[in-house]
Amino acid sequence: MSSKTIQWLRIAPFVAAIAVSLGVVTPSHAADNPYEKGPNPTEASVTAEKGSFAIAEAPAPSGASNKFNKGTVYYPTATDQGTFGAVAVAPGFTNPESIISWLGPRLASQGFVVITLETNTTLDLPESRGDQLLGALDWLTTQSQYKDRIDPTRTAVVGFSMGGGGALRAAEDRPALKATVGLAPWEPYSAWQKVTTPTLLIGAADDVIAPTGAHSEPFYDHLTNARDKAYLEYNFGNHFKPVEANATNTKFTLSWLKRFVDNDTRYDQFLCPGPSKSAEFQEYRNTCPLG
Repeated sequence: MSSKTIQWLRIAPFVAAIAVSLGVVTPSHAADNPYEKGPNPTEASVTAEKGSFAIAEAPAPSGASNKFNKGTVYYPTATDQGTFGAVAVAPGFTNPESIISWLGPRLASQGFVVITLETNTTLDLPESRGDQLLGALDWLTTQSQYKDRIDPTRTAVVGFSMGGGGALRAAEDRPALKATVGLAPWEPYSAWQKVTTPTLLIGAADDVIAPTGAHSEPFYDHLTNARDKAYLEYNFGNHFKPVEANATNTKFTLSWLKRFVDNDTRYDQFLCPGPSKSAEFQEYRNTCPLG
């Protein structure tokens, strides 16, 4: 072996490290996961109102599909990042789309195509809301002008109150969903053994509309076949606490979707082991480690 070859072998690791730091090459974990989007996450990034992607929004007008009423689509404008996962979000009983619309730009700017829904009527029950969530995803991935931006194999649902019950119904009906999030979910039915989708539930101790002891907690217990599950309960707050546009709801909803829609293990740190009981949180249960 020549002296030049030996010298190159000695300095090669340093050259590689410099190349990565300058952005000439990317770390190997990015190549291992083609779904990974955005820079390395931090506590600041997962609680932020805006992520790293520039976004646009457009209406999903009434009549676009007979499977849901209407809504708003939020999507990253980047065309050099491959396809994105898709997320449909439903509001609760008597609620307009506006109560969950904040999730649209927050999630889209982190690398998702998102549709927030105005349900057929504000009185729709969870089963109907679940059907509408799935109908919205089907429209997004097969008929909409955004379909080429979406990986149709990576979809998820999020819902508040009866919309949260609808999200669980959707997961029961479509095991191919990659993730489900229920924000103060309401649904008298609670035998969720058929759900295999990774499911996050967020409740609040002072909720008298969907009391955690009658809804979120038994839901969590009965998700016996879910690949992964987590339950976060605020130590205070009423029914609307889990749907507030706050840092905690952003952090956990985003991290759950990133972990299971994008298979991005960089977000494990925000979910496992999770917060301990405190002035803010009554409890956090999970199936860590995530897999």
